[in-house]
Amino acid sequence: MEVDFEDPAFVGDPYPVLARLREAAPIGPQRGGRWLAAGHAAVDAVLRDRRLGRFWVDLEPAGVFEPFNTLHRNQMMENEPPVHTRLRSLVAKAFARGHVERLGPAVAGEAERLLGAVGREFDLLADFAEPLAVSVIAALLGVPAADRHRLRPWSAAMVRMYEVSRTPQVEADALEACREFAGYLEHLAGVRAAEPEDDLVSHLVAIRDGSDRLTGEELVASAILLLNAGHEASVNGLGNGVVALLGNPGELARVRADRALVPRAVEEMLRYDSPSQLFVRTAAADVEICGVTVPAGAEVAALLGAANRDPAVFAEPDRFDAGRDPNPHMTFGAGLHFCLGAPLARIELRAALAALLDHAPGLCLAVPPEPPRTFVLRGYAAVHVSRS
Repeated sequence: MEVDFEDPAFVGDPYPVLARLREAAPIGPQRGGRWLAAGHAAVDAVLRDRRLGRFWVDLEPAGVFEPFNTLHRNQMMENEPPVHTRLRSLVAKAFARGHVERLGPAVAGEAERLLGAVGREFDLLADFAEPLAVSVIAALLGVPAADRHRLRPWSAAMVRMYEVSRTPQVEADALEACREFAGYLEHLAGVRAAEPEDDLVSHLVAIRDGSDRLTGEELVASAILLLNAGHEASVNGLGNGVVALLGNPGELARVRADRALVPRAVEEMLRYDSPSQLFVRTAAADVEICGVTVPAGAEVAALLGAANRDPAVFAEPDRFDAGRDPNPHMTFGAGLHFCLGAPLARIELRAALAALLDHAPGLCLAVPPEPPRTFVLRGYAAVHVSRS
């Protein structure tokens, strides 16, 4: 079965097509040589099998696509062991300083502050989810408050490069964002090297394992990866999830009545309409997945949203169940490249949902949400809501 990832109807609601694809075969080839994994077991196997990995190849012409190539060549997500092991270990040591755990109360306070600043009607994304996500990751990294407004536009321009297709304008905008973003973080790292503070950039500058430490390019690439991956997933995870909750008033009432359900509701938000829909791996050798042999050199797209609705794993997968447990969704990936920022995203989403329940009684859609425009990073263009 062939899938047109650019069909507006598919982008608007991919799940019926993904269900047919999954029913046809848990994994299978497409025209052009790419394979699609749609079943939960197949996606899990693709993401865990070390013969299927991330092997960065510079976009050509290489000179034109700098510094995009440099940023990706030096980040853990685009590398396999031993490079991935080294980079992840060093970044994880900086994370281990307790930064994420300390953010909990501050995240909750910022969510309440943002809701206090909006009117009766507001855009859940632009007025709440985006500034919350940017403030959280910026505080984690140590970006001064005066500079934080620059982060979201840079990130938004860069991540459009990850879609199935892109225009020359998308490429030009992304490259300009890369240059500005990398330059800014190089400057910030220099400042923190001279005058360290208790933030992640300072610790990335200082962290070492014996004589090993991050190079300047690796530090910048790691910081940008953390910011882009961290806040894009949080913004779209909240937007998609709140739309799903509002579309299921019985489930919303359950969570309002029992706040202990908030963590499970967040996991269901992430499962039901995943903000990340596709991860790509390349076969370094012939690999058998679910009884099918993927040939060496083939690209395999692991379809996370399809896996998250597999009836072999999830009872009534197309139903939003705020108390679903267990909930082994694939939204943060699996295996070696499991999202390092998953704990931060969960803290942020739980705080945001709790704040909405507490400070936005009677929350409802003011108008239908503006549909998603991209598939790989899936999120509504706008979600205008009203509160009583």
